[in-house]
Amino acid sequence: MTTDTETGPERNTRPADYPSAIVPMLAYEDGVAAIQFLRAAFGFTERMRFTNDDGSIGHAELALGHAVIALATPPGIGYESPKHHREHCTTAMRWTEQPWLVNGIMVYVDDVDAHAARAREAGALVLSEPADQPYGVRSYRVEDLEGHRWMFSQHTADVAPEEWGATSGE
Repeated sequence: MTTDTETGPERNTRPADYPSAIVPMLAYEDGVAAIQFLRAAFGFTERMRFTNDDGSIGHAELALGHAVIALATPPGIGYESPKHHREHCTTAMRWTEQPWLVNGIMVYVDDVDAHAARAREAGALVLSEPADQPYGVRSYRVEDLEGHRWMFSQHTADVAPEEWGATSGE
């Protein structure tokens, strides 16, 4: 297994100040409002922001513990958030009839119950209440102001995949 400090064709390079080599990128119709919401509801802190001449977000990065996400408002393409898209797309409407993540972000936090309370208080739509899962996490699902879905989890126990019906490895 190679790491980001080794060389070779499989090297995964990243800047030294990035805690992970994977950084999810999300589009928002209103990046400024999204940053405010993600800070208030989910506890993210702002790492950096590039603002376009029109005041929209060209690129921003937020952190929560060791997790980093990037976001922007795509210019000139008429981007439509998941929330607005499902207003006229019957398939997208059906996806929202259940609380699972069709596409979304999963983040580990220290106290999932307190995190869910914070998100609810800030106006996030809680899709499923915090609950213990057989694979050793307590988690809940939530939707942000533009309809992106998130799952926040707290590690509660080390459980081998085979103990709850999964397999491990190749």
